[in-house]
Amino acid sequence: MLMTRSIISMLCNNSYLKPNIWNSLGTVVPQLQAVMVPQQLVTCGIADLAGALALCDWSQLQQRRRNLARRHCSPREASSYFSKMSDIGGLEINHFLDLLNRTSSGNSCDIKPLILQASANMFCQYMCSVRFDYTDKDFQKIVEYFDEIFWEINQGYSFDFLPWLIPFYNNHIQKIVHWSTIIRKFIIDRIVNNREININLEEPDKDFTDALLKSLKEDQNVPRNTILFMLEDFIGGHSAVGNLVMLALAYIAKNPLIGQQIKQEVDTVSKNGVKSISLYDMNVMPYTMASISEVLRYSSSPIVPHVAMKDTVISGYGVTKGTIVFINNFILNTNEQNWTYPDQFEPERFLERKYTNQINVPVKWNDDRKSLQGSDSVVHFDEEKHSKCSKIMLRKKGIINGYQLKKTIPHFIPFSVGKRTCIGQNLVRGFGFLLLANIIQNYNVSSTDFSKIILEKSSVALPTKCFELLLRPRHKFD
Repeated sequence: MLMTRSIISMLCNNSYLKPNIWNSLGTVVPQLQAVMVPQQLVTCGIADLAGALALCDWSQLQQRRRNLARRHCSPREASSYFSKMSDIGGLEINHFLDLLNRTSSGNSCDIKPLILQASANMFCQYMCSVRFDYTDKDFQKIVEYFDEIFWEINQGYSFDFLPWLIPFYNNHIQKIVHWSTIIRKFIIDRIVNNREININLEEPDKDFTDALLKSLKEDQNVPRNTILFMLEDFIGGHSAVGNLVMLALAYIAKNPLIGQQIKQEVDTVSKNGVKSISLYDMNVMPYTMASISEVLRYSSSPIVPHVAMKDTVISGYGVTKGTIVFINNFILNTNEQNWTYPDQFEPERFLERKYTNQINVPVKWNDDRKSLQGSDSVVHFDEEKHSKCSKIMLRKKGIINGYQLKKTIPHFIPFSVGKRTCIGQNLVRGFGFLLLANIIQNYNVSSTDFSKIILEKSSVALPTKCFELLLRPRHKFD
């Protein structure tokens, strides 16, 4: 989950090779050209690199900041933070669905702004104890700017790697600076100022904002900008949620059978609409969670960079200490050695049978595919059978009772690994689940023009103006 203030250009210096690295046999190891080294990271006037939680150098300050953020922004089930997250998400879903009912009216419409605003309110309430009205023009503007920036940081422009091109992109960079400035002003004026004046160091933390402001007063070594960077970074996480949900709805519109599976799961858990889906239902809705994982795999997203802590060798090439290293997440998510039929959108690949050690099960498809022995996908539902089966038959097949999410898939790391793993991943998954499940509970999702739903496989970000979807209110038991 890359945020606003993490828009830092990774500039290169490819004019020389680093000193030789010797292997254990005393032989010089071939080296990759040093295209990324820490001292070449610059901010292009957008932000202070040391303030960006995802991209700053590792230090004791960075460790303290991550510990503080993890306590508030990585809610675990059975914790008070998780309960708070569930309550906030449930209340915001009610506001969101009420407005969506009045907006969609059974017509094709652009629902991305509403989804983003709902996500933003969930994050703002959870982290800042403040909620904004959907008609608030300033709120609408900063949600749009966050989304614009989220799109930009997922593009991988040439000047990110070729610094001499920066002068040719000056207008583009200034546009991002403008967006960031408006966001910063909104957060200071509408969130921070009043809270900073009334902060009480003796009272328990009310939220993440309280914790940040208290750390500012208690530790003189913490710059105020650092606190603002962190707050912007985490509030900006709502853009990842909004784009994730939009992608999931697009894949459902293009693959109705997947939507049908989620509906069956939603209807079973909600007792056919008697109750709304809550955050505590995630564990009993494996197919829905598998669909979210498949969106993250199929679309992929860039992972924040790491830095080599010592000289090492990767695949025969020397990597010197201090070199910036990116994990090629796209290859991890699309490599046929890791995934069976990686070009197909199949949530089932993230499921496994409950109460059995048999993980890889040969299954014949109705399109004459070969056996899937050794596949990452455990259960593949037969399209012909599913188009005819009833809710009762589906439940007997065990979408809820017979299958569960795979606990670990080593090559699936959508939120990175190690010390720079995404702290807010539980918020992204949780709020994303709430929005997706409740939309599917209340609407049939389709499109009047599938040619306009253009989905890139290398980005979890969508353009601000992407595509319209057709949402028809569901009748019970449809």
